[in-house]
Amino acid sequence: MSERRRYPSDLSHARWELVEPVLTAWRAERRGRGLHIGRPPDQDLRSLLDAVLYVNRTGIPWRYLPHDYPHWNTVYAYFAWWQEEGVFDQLNSLLRRQVRRQEGREEEPTACVIDSQSIKTSTNVLAHEQGIDAGKKIVGRVAAEYPTVRKTWVDGGYRQHLVEHAATLGIDMHVLRRDPTTRGFKVLPRRWTVERTLGWLARDYEARPHRSEAMIQLAMINLMPRRLTAEATLTWRDA
Repeated sequence: MSERRRYPSDLSHARWELVEPVLTAWRAERRGRGLHIGRPPDQDLRSLLDAVLYVNRTGIPWRYLPHDYPHWNTVYAYFAWWQEEGVFDQLNSLLRRQVRRQEGREEEPTACVIDSQSIKTSTNVLAHEQGIDAGKKIVGRVAAEYPTVRKTWVDGGYRQHLVEHAATLGIDMHVLRRDPTTRGFKVLPRRWTVERTLGWLARDYEARPHRSEAMIQLAMINLMPRRLTAEATLTWRDA
């Protein structure tokens, strides 16, 4: 059987080599625990990840996956296992450290830019599972996940009690404020990175919050190997 045609979202050989050890180790560990991993038992991990990245890149429903990928039920099952068993967390941490090393930085960050964004959910999310953004409570989680962080930049929406809370954690929170005399759009120092990233997340298509978080992680898992291999991200403008 001839190899299927590659989609723009599919991993190149170089990018696959960066993530393959983690997925192979995950499969071996799962088999060691005697856990069933689907039929056929030897699904191609690269094709499965390519299919997940296709959904992540295009925003299509899982059932709309092209038929030359594995069946959508199988793809979603692996996506759920990888999310639940920390594979996306592991890949994000591994790739982030590699990107930072390549850029001549320490593996663990000492500063960050944080923000929150309210986005529209899909129509398949039940009303009682939706909510209203009533405040930004992020600093505690940042401190727990990245204990090396000592400085963070935020926008004017962060209140004084959060600045004080950050100080108790040993984090210097610097609030960046827009010059009230400025007219029109103006990029704030340090802020553009997080605003640009949040701008990519236009709509939440997943019914469960932890699946939505996994989709954000996948976007970064797709981006960081491109940086490591100096491969450009294809857009609709490309031939």
